[in-house]
Amino acid sequence: MSTTQTDDLLNIITPAKIDWQTDDTGNMVPVSGEFGDVYFSHADGLAESRHVFLTHNQLPERLAKLASNQCFTIAELGFGTGLNFLATWQLWRQLRNTYPQLASSRLHFITTEIHPIPLADLRHILTLWGQRAPELTECIEPLLIAYPPLIAGCHRLNFFADNLTLDMWFGDATESLTKLLSNKSTEPTPYVDAWFLDGFAPSCNSTLWAENIFAQIQRLSRPSTTAATYSSAGVVKRALKTHGFEINKVKGFGRKREMLTAVMTDATFSDGSEYDGDNLPTHSIVIGAGVSGLLTTWSLANRGTQVTLLDKSAPLAGASGNPRALLAPKMTPIHHVDEHLHTIGYLYSSRLYRQLNDMAEQAKTPPVLELTGALDLLIKANIGPEQIIDYPNEMATTLSSGQAQEISGLKEQDISKNLYLSQSGLVNPQALKQIVLMHPLIRFQQLEVDSINETENQVCIAGYCQDRSELAITADNVVICAAFESHQLDNRIFDCRKIRGQLSWFTPTPEQLAHLPKIPLKYSGYCTPFTPQMDDGQLNPIVASQPQFLLGASFIRNDTDTRIRLEEHQISHDKLISAIPELSAIIPADISSWQGRAGVRTQTPDYHPIVGRLADSNRMWVMSAMGAKGYALAPICAEALTDMMMGTFAPLSAAMLARLSPSRTRLQTPLV
Repeated sequence: MSTTQTDDLLNIITPAKIDWQTDDTGNMVPVSGEFGDVYFSHADGLAESRHVFLTHNQLPERLAKLASNQCFTIAELGFGTGLNFLATWQLWRQLRNTYPQLASSRLHFITTEIHPIPLADLRHILTLWGQRAPELTECIEPLLIAYPPLIAGCHRLNFFADNLTLDMWFGDATESLTKLLSNKSTEPTPYVDAWFLDGFAPSCNSTLWAENIFAQIQRLSRPSTTAATYSSAGVVKRALKTHGFEINKVKGFGRKREMLTAVMTDATFSDGSEYDGDNLPTHSIVIGAGVSGLLTTWSLANRGTQVTLLDKSAPLAGASGNPRALLAPKMTPIHHVDEHLHTIGYLYSSRLYRQLNDMAEQAKTPPVLELTGALDLLIKANIGPEQIIDYPNEMATTLSSGQAQEISGLKEQDISKNLYLSQSGLVNPQALKQIVLMHPLIRFQQLEVDSINETENQVCIAGYCQDRSELAITADNVVICAAFESHQLDNRIFDCRKIRGQLSWFTPTPEQLAHLPKIPLKYSGYCTPFTPQMDDGQLNPIVASQPQFLLGASFIRNDTDTRIRLEEHQISHDKLISAIPELSAIIPADISSWQGRAGVRTQTPDYHPIVGRLADSNRMWVMSAMGAKGYALAPICAEALTDMMMGTFAPLSAAMLARLSPSRTRLQTPLV
């Protein structure tokens, strides 16, 4: 087998095979079919987690002493059944109820797993634990709801109510740890506070106790970082000592005579900096209230930062204000998936929007995401059914021609070549805006920015309000999210390609609606039916509860005019009929009454967004150039940007962050 083939296989996740044994108390406990070892102690797995990892990393004491807005990072080798995470989450909840100062503190739990347990098996295992330990039940169900498909790469799960983030890195642990960016040359610097070394026994799985693992532990730690493990094997003792830790043998759990604790003491292995709350922003300004600005604002506010969101007119006034956006993945062969921003972004966005749906339900506002599913007809696609066969079905699958016709409503066309995307849906931008602006730490201010002045201690934004009165605002830092106008605000930001896109929609008759596609379809464009919700009319000429059919969008390079054009309605009409000829008898030929919205997309030469700190600046950041995929990419990019600003680990690899950098090589040459 070639090296390339071996590398490809590393990125195809093999789910765990679960066997069962009876423990000391008569309960069934899961056993790894791959490694032949139990996932937790036969005596009491939950008590073992608390004894080994919580108590012997001094977590109750250390977490209770966190300062306001401080983040504590735990890294775990081997997620397994999630029991360590659940025990930690339950402790975190207890402490937050006891210590009011923890209201704004944050817990970041990073875990690795090469053979993640399938959801059905995990549900069975954790249901049994819920019966044995009812205190865990309030954490078990949210974890199961958020549990990602078994795809290589990082899956970020945010539990906003508890200020808790879980990053699940599926794949080889060494590879995953290597991808974590911890740049000692920048401030603030991410590092791990406590390690849970919980791989299967060294005799069963030596790879999690190899030298390259401990080299990564050393790289990601600093003096005062602790580690704990149930193992007292000589290979573990020697590796910890070699990599800068002072070890201590203590009483093990249950039948185990001893276990190891460790603390990093050698300052040569890290910068030795201590937590300094003064380095973290308490007030940020975000310029531009499209989807990038809204999601950046949301991420910052959920880290305890007050945010002033600025726009020269209003939120969603630009290209982000379409009636609906289709959230569907741009697929890639699975061996590329862990470094494929579109896939990573789609999975996180889908998870986030479903969480926001819960908030919208409580606030009695329309849902942010309508889970419709979508059918990709694979017209001008860069991937076929044979290349997605290794994906989990909940991500993408191929339907039979009959199934595809039934679910789509198409009758005549051969659509046997298709991808069905069951978790796709329609994003309601207006509903997203409403939820974001409800956050108590977010304030919107209309302002046409005239100048940005960065000093050593702050950034001052000056400009004109709608009545032309002048206004100046200062903050700890500024994020520019102004799409193609970002370059005008700061010429260090690449002057991107401008692409006009016009979306079209019309009101079908009841007879037309009965014969139009029932779910979103992707071809060389996309089309979908939708029913406007209350307040949709604030952004577009549309009537609530009156069904609409949307299609588009046009793609006109180097055109920033946003007036509606009849000829672009015609382009979208003809593109749809060409892709799906049977609709020619249903879609009206007269397009004079169609409605539309035109916006300007921003695109880089390498088609990647621009996310990061500006060159030669400490307080100026940018998030821009999402192209036509803002609703899929902005949520994960906003998380990564906020992590960079806060000095915490991002859910993207170091290589991916380099590909997004405002200073990357591909952005050194202007477009011609």
